[in-house]
Amino acid sequence: MSTTTNDVQEIKIAHSPDSDDAFMFYGLATNKVRVPGYKFTHVLTDIETLNQRAIHDPYYDVTAISFHAYPYLQENYALMACGGSVGDGYGPMIVSPRKYTLDEVKKLKIAVPGNMTTAYLTLKLFAPDVETVTVPFDEIIPKVVAGEFDAGLIIHEGQLTYGDNGLHKILDMGVWWRDETGGLPLPLGGNAIRRSLGAESMKITTQALRDSIQHALDHRPAALEYAMQFARDLDPALANKFVGMYVNERTLNYGDDGRIAIQKLLDMGYERGVIPMKSKVDFID
Repeated sequence: MSTTTNDVQEIKIAHSPDSDDAFMFYGLATNKVRVPGYKFTHVLTDIETLNQRAIHDPYYDVTAISFHAYPYLQENYALMACGGSVGDGYGPMIVSPRKYTLDEVKKLKIAVPGNMTTAYLTLKLFAPDVETVTVPFDEIIPKVVAGEFDAGLIIHEGQLTYGDNGLHKILDMGVWWRDETGGLPLPLGGNAIRRSLGAESMKITTQALRDSIQHALDHRPAALEYAMQFARDLDPALANKFVGMYVNERTLNYGDDGRIAIQKLLDMGYERGVIPMKSKVDFID
């Protein structure tokens, strides 16, 4: 929880070590963006761990989440109106050493990066009965190449490097979602803020994140150099491309269609039986 010492309020922030998250938090993490009366501390861990922590133990004041997880944590958290990763016609991918038809894919055993990821939600919307096994996201490509799984659902930088491992793209979930919804972008992850902070601190913290994102976009070379520490040996040009895919104007503001897409994703998950409860997304601007 946040603590207050000598009139300075500590805000505990948790996000993934992915280069896009690191890029958007660059301003806050390096104190390039400061807020009088507030101190921001950072913890980095993988997104599925963050999802589970936010659901079962709402400790962090701000936490990166998969949108799939939002219904499970909406009682304790609201959604910041900035800091999201949205795929506009692209997103997680199903990849395999073999070329399969979409009907064949639905009968495969697919390695997935976690049952609370938005990637998993979109896969289950596409293929409700598909067999899945949860695997750490950075082990999916090696295990698929080794033949342990027929196919893998990949997220993060794997979306740019799967071809280097001789894998074929079977389906881009962002393309499927766009076609399924008449052109909506695919919202993948966002940042949730703990409701118990109170309205004022929630708004101030949200603005601080927006300022951090803007600072990174305005100082791209320095922010990218910082983010490269977390890019898992990714080529700088590919890291730059990946960051550009998921940190952009939609990260500053989802836009009307982005907000509609988030609610539609969760509504569709509920209507099709993937998510057991309804949800109403509260945005903190």
